[in-house]
Amino acid sequence: MNSTSSPTLTIWSPIPAPLERIAFKLVWPIVFINLLGTAFGFWYYLPQFSAEPFLMWPFVPDSPVATLFFALSLGLWKLGKNSIWISSIAFIGCIKLGLWTPYVLLMFSSDFSYLHPLMYHFLFWSHLAMALQAFLIFRYTTFSFAAILVGFSWHFFNDIVDYFIPLIGSPHHTWLPSEVIGGVVNHSGSAHSIAAAGAVLLTSISLVFLLISISPFSQRL
Repeated sequence: MNSTSSPTLTIWSPIPAPLERIAFKLVWPIVFINLLGTAFGFWYYLPQFSAEPFLMWPFVPDSPVATLFFALSLGLWKLGKNSIWISSIAFIGCIKLGLWTPYVLLMFSSDFSYLHPLMYHFLFWSHLAMALQAFLIFRYTTFSFAAILVGFSWHFFNDIVDYFIPLIGSPHHTWLPSEVIGGVVNHSGSAHSIAAAGAVLLTSISLVFLLISISPFSQRL
């Protein structure tokens, strides 16, 4: 690990330093775990894939795509080919989806009662781990404004087609049990608005994190 890489966020990174050092000794296992999570996520979304237009599939499995980008970011850095563009998409995705999923699991907990308790807790805690691991990226990536803009644009566009202006068919966000009425997904209820508000807020918070990391103020922290 490059000891000069983006040290400005250490004062508020949620990862304790000893845990961070362990993580960087286990880069390839972490990459593998994220790829397993990606594969599991794609499997989890199979029912929704079957109902979505093929062209919109890249915008459906938000969490698996986030873990895929994180695996690519960490793996490329380990190979000496760090990509600030991939890392930007990965950071915002892991923060956004890592916190959005626990948010909806708590907001609509009764609607997720069909899940086995072990699956419910697995989804809850594994997604929180996604948000936590995102901060590892700051240790090996110094972002540019252009890279931040690319990452934000990807996720902002994703929010638009997920909740507000679907390109083909209906909004493409993760199905919520409370939106399924009589076997049909209905996006007109309050659950859609609550999920959308959480996604947009978390995308914005992630953007703020990245902008702070390149601001002159951060250099004085």
